[in-house]
Amino acid sequence: MDNSNGMAKELAGFLIKHYTEQLHSIILSPDPRLHYPLLVDFAELLDDNPTLAHLLFSHPAEYLLVFDEAAIWAQKVIFKDLKQWDNASVKDYVHVRINVSGSPLECPETFPSIGRVRVKHRGILLTLKGTVIRSGAIKMIEGEKIYECRNCKHRFKVYPEVETRNVIPKPTICPSQSSKFCESTRFNLIEDNKICHDYQEIKIQENAQVLGVGAIPRSIPVILKDDLVDTVKAGDDVIVTGVLTAKWSPDVKDVRCDLDPVLVANYVRRMNEVKSGIDIPDDVIMKFKQFWLDFKNAPLKGRNAILRGICPQVFGLFTVKLAVALTLIGGVQHVDASGTKVRGESHLLLVGDPGTGKSQFLKFAAKLSNRSVITTGLGSTSAGLTVTAVKDGGEWMLEAGALVLADGGLCCIDEFDSMRGHDRATIHEAMEQQTISVAKAGLVTTLSTRTSVFGATNPKGQYDPDESLSVNTTLSGPLLSRFDIVLVLLDKKNPEWDAVVSSHILAEGEKENDNCNEDLKSTWPFPMLRRYIHFVKRNFRPVLSKEAENVISRYFQLQRRSATQNAARTTVRMLESLIRLAQAHARLMFRNEVTRLDAITAILCIESSMTTSAIVDSVGNALHSNFAENPDEEYAKQEMLILQKLCIIDEFPDLKSNLQ
Repeated sequence: MDNSNGMAKELAGFLIKHYTEQLHSIILSPDPRLHYPLLVDFAELLDDNPTLAHLLFSHPAEYLLVFDEAAIWAQKVIFKDLKQWDNASVKDYVHVRINVSGSPLECPETFPSIGRVRVKHRGILLTLKGTVIRSGAIKMIEGEKIYECRNCKHRFKVYPEVETRNVIPKPTICPSQSSKFCESTRFNLIEDNKICHDYQEIKIQENAQVLGVGAIPRSIPVILKDDLVDTVKAGDDVIVTGVLTAKWSPDVKDVRCDLDPVLVANYVRRMNEVKSGIDIPDDVIMKFKQFWLDFKNAPLKGRNAILRGICPQVFGLFTVKLAVALTLIGGVQHVDASGTKVRGESHLLLVGDPGTGKSQFLKFAAKLSNRSVITTGLGSTSAGLTVTAVKDGGEWMLEAGALVLADGGLCCIDEFDSMRGHDRATIHEAMEQQTISVAKAGLVTTLSTRTSVFGATNPKGQYDPDESLSVNTTLSGPLLSRFDIVLVLLDKKNPEWDAVVSSHILAEGEKENDNCNEDLKSTWPFPMLRRYIHFVKRNFRPVLSKEAENVISRYFQLQRRSATQNAARTTVRMLESLIRLAQAHARLMFRNEVTRLDAITAILCIESSMTTSAIVDSVGNALHSNFAENPDEEYAKQEMLILQKLCIIDEFPDLKSNLQ
């Protein structure tokens, strides 16, 4: 006991030396009944006192309690200077939380993947990284019981055991270490000191993207107590530091009772904010700015150079690459007059014949996104896509599906048409309102799904151009209207196109081919492209100019008048889609203003997704769309054509003079 007191005083000195500010804020907090965290960097403790750091690493269950005592000692020392404040008081419930980031504990031995957790990790300070797939209800458990020995009157605390599902065991022998050992077996329970703790169980699963092909992602339950409770929700990426222990599995009929590994958390760090900010050095930002300065006079040539970096192994398909870039970048989320959020994320659907490269685009887009989940229509029931209620140990809890796990990222759904009708209906709300409302097994809640949906599907049999998109894909009108862009890739068996594509595929294997090398030099490398998309998404919030508003408004009115086959697509949602795509294109072009160029490019994207075009001959088959030799000249022709069709060319004097 004396040794532990000495250790507590030594640790208190360390806390006073390095964490006075945190201790001040705890002492000045008004509510003495709350549990307060005190965040300590393991690297700092290692520098200051390597012996203590080693003891904390090797015997965390024992020394974390000593550290908590030290926090109370440190408060008492500092409290003398803060007595004059009204709210100042020494808090009894302070928990030291160990942050291991930047310390030697970030090595594979003490930072293993969840699937590699073994018995050797038991009892040491362990750190695991994963995604929260399930969060249980918050409960209350008794924290400790105080017993008094009837013989020597020694008082001692007994804590709950995780192994026996948090039951506090009765003491078997008096632990007194006075001059003569008592060894009594008779005790009185002191009832006047009941301490309860908040308690929650979550389950974290290792990220499937870091696993090899064929590996099944493993999961582990994590116990959160006191101030850690309710800090994370399903879908969050977390790094958990704690102590690995085991508990008996629930007693279920005909099921063997085993010891299951469980991590008792000491500190939980959410990674969502960190993850969205991919590290972009200043020299890379300067490269981006210099790139656009070089292409100042031919901006679309610069844009096409970026688009070539998307799926470079697929020849051509300019329209699809542009659509993928705009979907990944997305528009700006805003709140309308009624307080309703209008989504900024775009959704993309590729409808095409087999072998048109749909799945390749899906996989490449998933790599480009900072957070992505890939699934197939057949592999996803409504539970696998949205959320399901599962029973664990007699308690119902929610388990997150693909759309919830992809919150803040991209959800790729291949074979979109393979889903059952009931399953398709569940994603209507997730795509438009970006929430999933759940009422299952008495659990009524709403989960966030701020995700872009990228779907791919084959047409039902032979694609019939005379029929509407709904008939060709067997997807309902309301579902189709939620997609900003629906691209139809038809394999028309064009001999010239086949010759060009086959030579491109064969040339990929020939390193000495000059054209191939030139082509590779002109594409942006993958890491650069990924950083660029995240940079423009984070730093630009484009605003519509009057010209862009006029063009978009006129086009929407024209589509509404001529909507016969495309009634499912020409809803007010199409107007929002046009705005989102124009904003995404402005971001892609490294700008904070949506110009006429962006509005017309958005119109060209929407035209590509119409089975019958309101502006005749403006776009061809998306599959055979190639990169133009001189995109700026090509664009000028398309711009004239579109503005003439919209009957607003008179409003742009610069273009009118060119026309004359």
